Amino acid sequence: MPFSEVPALISADWLKDRIKDPHVIVLDCRWRLTDGQYGSRVYATGHIPGAHLVDMNQDLSSAPGPYGGRHPLPGPQDFGALLGRLGVERESYVVCYDDDAAGAARCWWLLQFYGHDKVSVLDGGYQAWVASGGHVTTAVAPAAAAQYHSRPDPGMTADYQTVAMLAGHWPVIDARAHERYAGAQEPVDRVGGHIPGAVNVPYADVLNPDGTYRTPSELRELFGSLAGGDPLVYCGSGVSACVDVLALRLLGAKPFLYPGSWSDWIQHSNAPIARGDS
Repeated sequence: MPFSEVPALISADWLKDRIKDPHVIVLDCRWRLTDGQYGSRVYATGHIPGAHLVDMNQDLSSAPGPYGGRHPLPGPQDFGALLGRLGVERESYVVCYDDDAAGAARCWWLLQFYGHDKVSVLDGGYQAWVASGGHVTTAVAPAAAAQYHSRPDPGMTADYQTVAMLAGHWPVIDARAHERYAGAQEPVDRVGGHIPGAVNVPYADVLNPDGTYRTPSELRELFGSLAGGDPLVYCGSGVSACVDVLALRLLGAKPFLYPGSWSDWIQHSNAPIARGDS
């Protein structure tokens, strides 16, 4: 089946109609920051038929170093090898899902960053699949032996030096919860606060209570003037920020991701830190 249109979001019904197409590859991206075994555990309990498990720490990130934050981007060779094991080829249509939006959005962004544009996120994730009557299985999808040569697009990212230079002169969005942005509470990183000049648009506000993305008109109201620009977006480690990036792409914007995000920013001794409301 040819795929001429590749929307950022697809519905459970769309996927049910195409789940048996050999060109469609489904990736289970469920994860929790505080539980490294969460993804493998829920995958073993039940997943969409044919879905491959991808792990945030091992597959969608590289090992942390002195800089780069908690979830540095995987290298092109490692990510290309992963896609090969998953059977992704140039004509493959990849569907990413999770149960919290962030993991699927990160995988969606990484695929595009490494040159694969035929990728969508299942709107509403695993819950939407189950609610629609989609079949669930515990059978493990077999590994494949395809070859995929990743080609990163550095124009989609901004590093620390770029963000430090542009902060205060370019729109910057912080996708973390407001209490972390304000510095009132920081359960993950050693320092609270935000990049000076950043506007707080928590990724949770982008979503409806059922985990689906809000309508374009609601998103446009949420982002305000940022909806029409090309803002820099960050979070704690470059994962949940991808939810805001996807939402902005729905509105026609072309946002940049700061992959290292706050966990990289605070590793630099000279990085300025703001607290409270901007």
